[in-house]
Amino acid sequence: MSYSGRIKGVRYRHIGRYGEIGSVLVKYGFGDLLSRLNVERYISIGRRIFRVKKKKQIEEVSRWDRIRMALEELGPTFIKLGQFASNRPDILPADLITSLEKLQDSVPPFSEPEALKTIEEEFGKPVGEVFRTFENTPFASASIAQVHKATLHNGQEVAIKVQRPRINEQIVIDIEIMYHLASLLEKHIQGMDVFNPTQLVDEFAGAIRKELDFTVEALHIDHFTNNFKDDPNIYIPRVYHEYTGRKVITTEFIHGIKISNVKELRDACIDPRETARRGASLVLKQIFVHGFFHADPHAGNILVKEGNIICFLDLGMTGIITPTSREWLGSIIVGIASRDSQRIVKTLYDMSNQKIERREDLEYEITELIQEYGSRSLATINIGEVLNRLSRLLVVHRLRVIPGFYLLVKAMVTMEGIGYRLDPDFNMMEHLEPFAKKLVQEQFGFGNLAREGVDTVQDFFFLLRDLPSEARDILQLMKAGKVRFEFEHRGLDPVMRKLDTMINRVVYGLMLASLVIGSSIVVLSNVPPKFYGLPVIGIAGFLIAAFMGFGLIISIRRQDKSL
Repeated sequence: MSYSGRIKGVRYRHIGRYGEIGSVLVKYGFGDLLSRLNVERYISIGRRIFRVKKKKQIEEVSRWDRIRMALEELGPTFIKLGQFASNRPDILPADLITSLEKLQDSVPPFSEPEALKTIEEEFGKPVGEVFRTFENTPFASASIAQVHKATLHNGQEVAIKVQRPRINEQIVIDIEIMYHLASLLEKHIQGMDVFNPTQLVDEFAGAIRKELDFTVEALHIDHFTNNFKDDPNIYIPRVYHEYTGRKVITTEFIHGIKISNVKELRDACIDPRETARRGASLVLKQIFVHGFFHADPHAGNILVKEGNIICFLDLGMTGIITPTSREWLGSIIVGIASRDSQRIVKTLYDMSNQKIERREDLEYEITELIQEYGSRSLATINIGEVLNRLSRLLVVHRLRVIPGFYLLVKAMVTMEGIGYRLDPDFNMMEHLEPFAKKLVQEQFGFGNLAREGVDTVQDFFFLLRDLPSEARDILQLMKAGKVRFEFEHRGLDPVMRKLDTMINRVVYGLMLASLVIGSSIVVLSNVPPKFYGLPVIGIAGFLIAAFMGFGLIISIRRQDKSL
């Protein structure tokens, strides 16, 4: 089924959910948006059912907070969308980002029988056979899953994350509706296509589908464990694959202190300043060394164990950055640190791999941005603020952004905020600059240049090896008459239209001249019938020629005035 056909079906298949969404939007003062999107007819039933009245208290809340409250009331999918969108400071206002970051991903737990049923369906046996003990009351509950504490038969304490019943079906429905609403935003609200809401939904749909499959999270944990196997400053909880499936994941239970709890850290004789330093170093190592990073390292996902060992939890959402993208990012960071706007502009050109319009404007705006921070010391530069402003420039100039860029910016900004909480003198740029410089130096190091040289020689060898056979294939296609050349012209349409008009007028003029000459011959030939001694056919020809001549003159004058 085509995309438009699928959307048309969504309108009516999920009319009840449309009603719920419409009632919530009206409740929080966004009824005008429904009119602009032309969807009132789909949610009128819901508005009659819920009969929502706008409360005075809601009118006193800021527009950005009302958006957050509406997302929270719409449920798990929209909460996750808000959290995902908070990673995009390039397209959303700063005040809205601040509000979205307050989204509460904490909801009441579902019942014990449902949790037990999910576990038993996943493993095909009663919970008592899988675990020695199982605490019925979860110690954490979020929009997609809740977490129970249990022990294995060997006495090992474990944390069991159980997916909410029917959450997958609900998310599928909501994503279909999101696609429809995104298409309406692009169609009915001017300028919205620049922000490409449909692409945002695409990215969100891909991310949340991975998050719904707990076997993917288990693989992420294994990947992190392998990357940091020789680093004593980090601890990754063990995953028990034999007790893990698509809807249930079992990991080692970690006893630790929440990284943002400065008082508890000090009471445990742990230096918060050292914790900030280690945390920043580990996040930057994930990005610049491994290219595989925790995409949501907020305070609730990081614990500190005895000995100031950092422990990352909840690895469902991760980001990937390729070696080439890491080099580009490193070059941008070095450009910021050294106030080298030319380096940044050149790197952005390399990233975009396309012709950039308004090049002078881009260079001016980046130079202005860098000079604004030029008078400050590195210790006072907020790297998150700089990267967010740079992100907005990329969108304004429609430059291509490397995959995972916004996730890694979010990861660095989040860790920078935690660092400031742990240490008022924390400087993210101080930790970031050495990683970026090392990456750039390695790019031009002898070993890397030698590898690239070998790769180039190898590619050239393969080109020479394959050239004769490929040339023979092309010649055979040409002999068979199967070679086709396509020509595409751009910017010639106005010229072609003007040429077409000129040719039409020439033909029109020739017809007019022929009519005048023919009528003159008829009059001179004195051909009957006659009217007052003049041939009727000749007179009719002159009248028609006069009418056509006046029409041609009027057409020419109208075009002259429009130019």
